[in-house]
Amino acid sequence: MKLLNKINIVLFLLCTSLSFAQQTPASKQTKDFAIVGATAHIGNGTVIENSVIVVSNGKITTIGPEASTPLTRQAMDIIDAKGKHVYPGFIVSNGTLGLVEVDAVKASDDLSEMGTYNPHIRSIIAYNTESKVVESMRPNGVLLGQVVPRGGRISGTSSVVQYDAWNWEDAAIKMDNGIHVNWPSSFSRGRWWLGEDPGLKPNKNYAKQVKELGDYFNESKSYNKGNKEENHLPFEALAGLFDGSKHLYINADDEKSITDAVNFAKSQGISKITIVGGYQAGNITNFLKQNNVSVMLQRVHSRPQLEDDDYDYSFKQAKKLVDGGVLVALEPSGQMERMNSRNLPFYAGTTVAHGLTKEQALQLITQNPAKILGIDDMYGTLEVGKSATLFISEGDALDMRTNKVSKAFIDGRGLSLETHQTELWKRYSEKYSNQD
Repeated sequence: MKLLNKINIVLFLLCTSLSFAQQTPASKQTKDFAIVGATAHIGNGTVIENSVIVVSNGKITTIGPEASTPLTRQAMDIIDAKGKHVYPGFIVSNGTLGLVEVDAVKASDDLSEMGTYNPHIRSIIAYNTESKVVESMRPNGVLLGQVVPRGGRISGTSSVVQYDAWNWEDAAIKMDNGIHVNWPSSFSRGRWWLGEDPGLKPNKNYAKQVKELGDYFNESKSYNKGNKEENHLPFEALAGLFDGSKHLYINADDEKSITDAVNFAKSQGISKITIVGGYQAGNITNFLKQNNVSVMLQRVHSRPQLEDDDYDYSFKQAKKLVDGGVLVALEPSGQMERMNSRNLPFYAGTTVAHGLTKEQALQLITQNPAKILGIDDMYGTLEVGKSATLFISEGDALDMRTNKVSKAFIDGRGLSLETHQTELWKRYSEKYSNQD
């Protein structure tokens, strides 16, 4: 029986490896190229009409208006992009792409670990570069992302990857730089299926749960200041929070939880703090700004959580935070979050319909997440010296009706935009176009 089980596992792995194999990663850039004539959206609020962008060895070496930018056309390939738009590669914050392939197939799910406190769990080593779901991001301009574990009180450690790689080592841009905490909820809903009142009520265990988390952090501090005669991997993983080398991401939604979480992190001497989700973060923008706390705002396409919230509550939160001077990025967590991550630019587009300018909305998925994730020295904007991680769209990339990506590059490498979905589209387009 054991032998039969082993054979079945091997066959399953062979089948999944064959069926899930994605496009071959692009080769390193070998020849300079220039993108000419496009409207360049820099990602920091600036727009350059009729631009020239020159890329060499994977980096942007020149960017400016075509009329005032000299170009030696004989020495490079020229991409004519007149009438089109160029954008920095979009960045998924608080994502789980590559950790789950098929929700119903347990063997393809490596989203979380058992236990309550798992700061030492590294999501990067579970990241699957062969994922067909990851592959489907590129045709919408989503080229980078944060790989985040889920579950427990402390979920683990996240890393940042690019979405065109042979393995997780090749994919990694910044490894193990964030610790993720699920803050206790100060309120809970009654279990209606047990006959309880389904309304909100105070969490009786809130103070106890916060104290337990505080005790764990204090024990970690004591361990890291000691002689470390015995290894304790979870405590060692938290050390970076106290010396400033790691970022603390706290999942919290209501005002009290957010306020308590920030005050807790400050009391622990943690300087890099981001609230994730932040459903009511727009109500305390002054507090967040004063404490230099950034926000990864929950999925824009979400329904109101409370009965007295406006129907468009989730749509308006980004503008409230931006107007309040808070550094904010968009994140896609929620139902079918991996598949819905491809809609990241359209989440940003929805914020335009509710008060932000298009360039402000663009910053929510380019420059701002790059700053929060600590990769803005190379990614997030189109600037000289930065990585040529960008794409060309035939229209407005924040509008699902016009965003049609014709070319995409990661570190100057020209990407394949073919996916399982595009193959099916072509197959059935031919089938029905040939019918009488």
